[in-house]
Amino acid sequence: MKYLFKIQEKIVPELISVAENRYTILRNIYYNQPIGRRALAERTCMSERTIRNELHFLQRRGLINISRAGAVVTRTGSDFLRELDKYIKEVKGIKILEEKLRKALGLKEVYIVPGNLEHSTIKQEIGRFTAQLVKDMLHDGDILAVTGGSTLAQVANSMRVNGQSLDVMVVPGRGGLGEEVEIQSNTIAATIAKKIGGRYQLLHIPDSIKEENVDRILAEPSIQRILKSLQGANILLHGVGSAEEMARRRDMSPEQITRLIENGAVGEALGYYFNEKGEIVYTTTSVGLHLEDLKTIDQVIVVAGNPTKARAIISVVSPEYHDILITDELTAKEILKLKRG
Repeated sequence: MKYLFKIQEKIVPELISVAENRYTILRNIYYNQPIGRRALAERTCMSERTIRNELHFLQRRGLINISRAGAVVTRTGSDFLRELDKYIKEVKGIKILEEKLRKALGLKEVYIVPGNLEHSTIKQEIGRFTAQLVKDMLHDGDILAVTGGSTLAQVANSMRVNGQSLDVMVVPGRGGLGEEVEIQSNTIAATIAKKIGGRYQLLHIPDSIKEENVDRILAEPSIQRILKSLQGANILLHGVGSAEEMARRRDMSPEQITRLIENGAVGEALGYYFNEKGEIVYTTTSVGLHLEDLKTIDQVIVVAGNPTKARAIISVVSPEYHDILITDELTAKEILKLKRG
């Protein structure tokens, strides 16, 4: 396959350029549908004439529908987009980049979403890829644990509704942060469960609680049931946040945040704050999964994108606790640059 791509690149390089343009257009329609020609031209930095011609091509192939409201991707187009992902990754050398990053981080697998897109679209792309990967991974009897955050919310939103129900339990890995309900772990767990036809449990407690209240909360039968499910989780999906951002989301005082940064914290996951060496510098008091629990989970998947999070990802991700990283092309390159530096 690689040999064929090399020949294609030398003999008919314009085909690769055309494929990349159509890939960009199809992805932008997918995330902004219905979208008009002018808006699409602005988002893709292509001329309206080029957009018009490409839209007609995609419509003739049954990949999109065009109406007065704008262009929308058909079910055929959505399925084809997954195949096109693989082609673009080969053409752009993303597979090589994945292997380099996998070795640099010591993980079993790394998946990189291709493309130099705006941050909101990259987050959607990561969500779309992760949703499909997790859905393919799930089997009857599995217990899937998920954390909160905007990236994980995109995974839930991108999950397709199952034609056939799965006997899967989805549970929140931690309590909520008291922020927008859409990005809380409870909402994400419930959304995924409903779309795959599975079951879910909710953890109605804050992520950070006073230490003296922990034992009393743990004694609650409803909490015990959820924790028992969590202990049996065989797949975990969690994100990564920058230390300062996550401290603010937890309503830490300015003095606490200053101490945290002075102690070298750069990344956060599951209530643990890590420095650049991957050492834990602070831990919140909370109910749910703890770092040591990750060692007993079959597949621990980290989902995180945005080059500004590269240092945070390096600090959090470890082969001791993680199996798979899903990120984007620019972030992958930034991580490798920092690792070399």
